[in-house]
Amino acid sequence: MIAVSRRAGTKSASHSIAIALVCICSMFAASAQAGTIVRVSTTVGDFSIELLDDIAPVTVQNFLNYVNRNAYNGTYIHRAPINFVVQGGGYRYQPFVGPIDVVSDGAIVNEFNVSNTRGTVAMAKFEGAPDSATNQWFVNLFDNSQNLDNNNGGFTVFGNVLGDGMLILDAINDLPKVTLGAKAADAPYITEAYENPNGFVFLNVEVVERFSSAHHLFESASGLLITTVTVDNGTELVSMNFNLVESATDVVIEANLESIISRKESFDGIASYSTTDTRLRIPSLEVNLAGSVSVVSNVVFVLSDPALFRFTLESYDQ
Repeated sequence: MIAVSRRAGTKSASHSIAIALVCICSMFAASAQAGTIVRVSTTVGDFSIELLDDIAPVTVQNFLNYVNRNAYNGTYIHRAPINFVVQGGGYRYQPFVGPIDVVSDGAIVNEFNVSNTRGTVAMAKFEGAPDSATNQWFVNLFDNSQNLDNNNGGFTVFGNVLGDGMLILDAINDLPKVTLGAKAADAPYITEAYENPNGFVFLNVEVVERFSSAHHLFESASGLLITTVTVDNGTELVSMNFNLVESATDVVIEANLESIISRKESFDGIASYSTTDTRLRIPSLEVNLAGSVSVVSNVVFVLSDPALFRFTLESYDQ
């Protein structure tokens, strides 16, 4: 499949606060955006996409089907030809096995209506088969309308990159590439010299309530927490997601192990985890509770159930 062809005072997390937060987290959060928003966390950084729900409904629903079952989490960018597109969605890498195909649903009907200009997101498909798109998608790095709008029935645009997100896509495009066959054709990597696929640019995709450029965010409607963490003072850098776990007394989150991907570089305000005291510390967390957005600082979760990778809120500043 190719694109052209195919502190305030410190507060302990008291019993009453925990109950209140959990209750609030069950409320629905309204979104001001016209279309569904997804956040893409990558080895290089995060960007968000607003989906064109009304313009390409079949394509958007197809994309969300993969997102909602975590099919894209842990996949990698397998194709990023210079100054053209950044493409992924098709494969994940399993050590000692190699590239693993993302299980695809059936092909969908082409819904070409929007031009393939810079910052648009479109579906990849097979050459000479307009209705062959399944799971692979790409972001246009340049105005590719002259080519992609007039080729293979037109490539269906189903989203737009928001804010400064294209800076991340451009940074991915600027990385060195390696060609290892169809499942790694012009695959960008983050190491100084190519060593193995562990150096590929990996990604997660999650539906979010609203567009935000915050490094760490928690959303009430879904109970989703997105963060980037340095482990044991930089021994490892990872981006990952947590999900709220129902509890009558505490705020408990559980790590989504499929979402753990490497991060290329640290940044000011990165979260930290210590295997010595088993605490996850988030310096600043943007919280969206039922549409009301606030920021809490010095958030501390303690590992409370190692077997299930669950953490319990211990304290925070507000």
